[in-house]
Amino acid sequence: MAQSKLIRDTTREERIAIVARGLDWCDESSCENCSGCSLGAPRVEAMYRPYIDGEMELADVNMLNAATKYTHG
Repeated sequence: MAQSKLIRDTTREERIAIVARGLDWCDESSCENCSGCSLGAPRVEAMYRPYIDGEMELADVNMLNAATKYTHG
């Protein structure tokens, strides 16, 4: 069974590792150091700071970002 990613079930260090694993496909050499891709964050890690700090669940961070960055067309 997969490990829970909820704030209540993880430590700060585990949340850092969860975000790092989720972003491991995007290394600094993969797209000329764009520091944000289409995610709209100055650095991709900055987008996940509320989750790492235990302020907002991971799914909520992703939904909030999607709701503010993308439109149906």
